[in-house]
Amino acid sequence: MDMTKGIPVRVQLETWVTQDGQAEHHQFDEAGQMVQIGDTIYVRYTEPTGDKLPVTIKIKGDNQVGLTRGSSDGTTHMHMDFMAEKEIQAQYRTPYGIIPVSTVTPRLDVLFTTEPLSGQVYLEYRLKANGEHLGDYRMRLLFTA
Repeated sequence: MDMTKGIPVRVQLETWVTQDGQAEHHQFDEAGQMVQIGDTIYVRYTEPTGDKLPVTIKIKGDNQVGLTRGSSDGTTHMHMDFMAEKEIQAQYRTPYGIIPVSTVTPRLDVLFTTEPLSGQVYLEYRLKANGEHLGDYRMRLLFTA
């Protein structure tokens, strides 16, 4: 199976957000695509709610995950990287300007199998801007061919 051309996958994503003492939970199940180039896996899908932004999750080995989402016109763009026990700087482009942010990732678990083709990512991170804690996030991504 040539995974460099893209394979249709089912994407199940669940997120939990805690900000200012308020908790939110989001869950969806969408069609997506998976591409593997070397030891890096890319999972792409379109958010089903809000601005319906395209999202790419980049899984590099078992210790690094990247998340990119943005509008086609470039007015909104975010790319964040996650590595267990690391703080990583990022920028969030909005129509009002660029906001510097950072992620701190206390937990990152990645599992990928080829028979059957599937994977999962579990991620816990804290988001900061200008040194201030903005919120705590958890994400569970499951994808299957």
